[in-house]
Amino acid sequence: MSILTGKQIIEEINSGNIEIEPFDINRINPNSYNMRIGDRLKVYRPADPSTDMILDTRRTTNVAIDEFTIPEDGFILRPGILYLGETVERTFSRKFIPIIDGRSSGGRLGIQIHMTAGFGDLGFNGIWTLEITVVHPVRIYPNDELCQVYFETPFGDYSYQYDGRYQNQTRATESRIAQSKRGLITDVR
Repeated sequence: MSILTGKQIIEEINSGNIEIEPFDINRINPNSYNMRIGDRLKVYRPADPSTDMILDTRRTTNVAIDEFTIPEDGFILRPGILYLGETVERTFSRKFIPIIDGRSSGGRLGIQIHMTAGFGDLGFNGIWTLEITVVHPVRIYPNDELCQVYFETPFGDYSYQYDGRYQNQTRATESRIAQSKRGLITDVR
């Protein structure tokens, strides 16, 4: 596999092999594209305030989700809390593997934008859910460029395409691990 250069990302967008919406040429890097955090965050909390919160891979009945808007004057992220954020940008490609990662400027403030889910599949279409944690309290703002996406070329047949639990997501999405949906689209060529 090899990573596309910034110039090649632009060429693949122009040829229709990669979609980034909205797209701003000023966010292109030598081999990635900067993406922004939206204005909404979600956090897990206990469904019953008198009990401890325990996340469970087989059911979600013991937790609730709080969703709130990041104000224009910012919001302070706190250590020890998992925040689910969302990118402003939607990405899609049937030909290239999208991978999202943090930017070094945010990393130097102790911001992590994903726990393990930075890898996209061929055919994934949607905004990205960011799994945000911080080492120290950090104030963030809507539209901060906290992450970047890059694209790798696959080796082998790419007719199997993603059609899983998070396909076409338009908002930050909490874990759907308990759902059994897993699908593949074949023969996209």
